[in-house]
Amino acid sequence: MTLTATLTRIRLNPASRAVRRDLADRVQLHKTLMRLTPGTPSPHPRRDAGLLFRLETDPDEPTLLVQTTRPPNLAGLPAHYGTTATRDLTPVLAALQPGRRVRYRITATPVRHTPGTPYGQRLDGTVLRRRGIPTALDGTAAAAWWQRRAGQAGLDLDDITLTPRTFELSTLSARLPGLDHHLIRFDGHARITDARLLAEAVCRGIGRAQSYGAGLLSLAPA
Repeated sequence: MTLTATLTRIRLNPASRAVRRDLADRVQLHKTLMRLTPGTPSPHPRRDAGLLFRLETDPDEPTLLVQTTRPPNLAGLPAHYGTTATRDLTPVLAALQPGRRVRYRITATPVRHTPGTPYGQRLDGTVLRRRGIPTALDGTAAAAWWQRRAGQAGLDLDDITLTPRTFELSTLSARLPGLDHHLIRFDGHARITDARLLAEAVCRGIGRAQSYGAGLLSLAPA
């Protein structure tokens, strides 16, 4: 099956009230971007639309990179939201080859899950545990997390540069603790080891918090 994806670059208009609102509230930003992918209602609309995005925070020109499995409905954006350009990534995915070197960028949420405390046991002896608590990773632990996830996605990393980025999920987070997301941007060079795994990872995204700007893997020739 041929994997397909479309990448849309939105150069945001800082004068737009909708843009200012969305940059201050990732929940609202997610809702705005979902308007690009109208379709049949489903239990997992973002996942079914293949919607992934990353905010590039150039202070002079903030830009959103938005990826979808189908061409987006740009008319769904608020008026004067920004200027857009769309590119079909299907030929890029098809051209991925083992051994080729690439530059990569991804913003992700590296976490480690602490095992939950046991609270019971099934008849077969399996221990039942409460849900573990995710712990955000930094520094070498975060780099090791990305090294492992990249390997599972068909990339052998040559180098890694980490740039921490933290944001509030929404204006509710002051009243609802735990809604903050700890993000790290990973940049570097890598060699493709498995083209199919890599294409699937590009289309599916990597890691958690994909509704809020994490998980979009971008590739370019090295």
